[in-house]
This record gives sequence, C-alpha cells and structure tokens, in this order.
Amino acid sequence: MSEPGGSEGTTQPLPVIDKGADPGPWGPAEPAAYEPAPVLDGTDGRSRRFWSARRVPAGIVAAVVLVASAAFLYDVAAVRAHHPAMRWRRELARQLARRPLDDTWVLVGAGVAAVLGLWLLVLALTPGLRRLLPMLRPHPDVRAGLHRNAAALVLRDRAMEIAGVQSARVRLRRRRAEVRTIAHFRELDEVRADLDVVLSDAVRGLGLSRPPALSVHVARPGRKG
Repeated sequence: MSEPGGSEGTTQPLPVIDKGADPGPWGPAEPAAYEPAPVLDGTDGRSRRFWSARRVPAGIVAAVVLVASAAFLYDVAAVRAHHPAMRWRRELARQLARRPLDDTWVLVGAGVAAVLGLWLLVLALTPGLRRLLPMLRPHPDVRAGLHRNAAALVLRDRAMEIAGVQSARVRLRRRRAEVRTIAHFRELDEVRADLDVVLSDAVRGLGLSRPPALSVHVARPGRKG
C-alpha cells in the first residue's frame, strides 16, 4: 500500500516563541519614551514681543540720504571737471563760515538733527507693534500674537454675558485691562464679583504671554433729563 500523496492528512508543527531566547544585538524592544517639545523664551512658554520692520522710517531715511548723497556727489564731480559749484552749495559754505556756533539758526539746526537722531535710535532699540500682544509659545515652531482690539472685544463679550450688565467698555493695555460696566439691576457687589470671576477666566483663556492685570468698575446708569 502506498502512502497518500500531497498535504492531506498531515500536521505541521507551529513555531514556538521562547521568551527566554536571546534578543539579539539590539536588545529587547522597549516603548519609545515621549518627550514634549522644548519651550522657547523662558521655562513657562513666555514669548517676547514682536519686532516691527520699520519700513516707513527706513524708507524715508534711505530716500533722504540717497538724494543728499547724489546731490553732493554730482556737485563734487562737476567741480573736479572744472565747472563752477552749484549756487546752493556755495551759499551753504558761506553761511557756515560766517555764522558762529551760538547763532540761532545753527542751534535750531543742531537741535533738529539731534531730535531726528534720537528718534531713529528709539526706533532701532524698541520692538514696536504695541497693539500685537504675544501669546504663550508651547512649541518652538509656533509663535502667535493677538491683536489688542480682538482681546478687548473678547473681554467685552464675556462681560456682557453677566446678568445685570447693560453695557461694557474695555480698555486693554499691555499690562492692564480696565473694564467699565453699567449695571441696571442686581446689586453692584454681586455684579462685580461675577465679573471678577468670569473676566479672570477670560484673561487666562486668551493665552497671553504676560496676562494683564484686571481692573473692574461697575456703576449705575445716569438719570435721563
């Protein structure tokens, strides 16, 4: 009798995983440890202010310097080519040679130049964009800012949700948020307490890098007539 051919009626052993086997040169597999993204500009995620490009002042200064330099260069080249100097440069040289240092016009010109120079230094050393409030920066690749008017509008809307508040006006600065409301019913102390709780939560919800201090004022509407 011959044995049946093929794989019918045969059983193959399954592979067995030995837990104590050698893991190989890479060692046992371990779950990858999660590390949060580093926080920039401080350990608490605070972000510095945005710097303005100063395109308009830079353009004005560049244009003035370019025009003045071109005029002086043209006049100097004309003199080198044995042509007479321009009238305005001869007059300027004559006035500078004739007027003493304590002359009124000399002092006025020096004062204007000093003010312009100080203005340029202030523009160069300050960030500008005071209406753009920096927000918290939890990720190094993300940097966001919130416009001051938008933040004030959020606080005003939250204040209007309080029962008894008839109108609200918010003045938001970089370090202080001043909220003035008119309450036409309920006790003023109760309205102020609700406003403190709600607006404090709203300020935290804005996610600003430096949350402004909150100042709440509640008053009754004035009498008509």
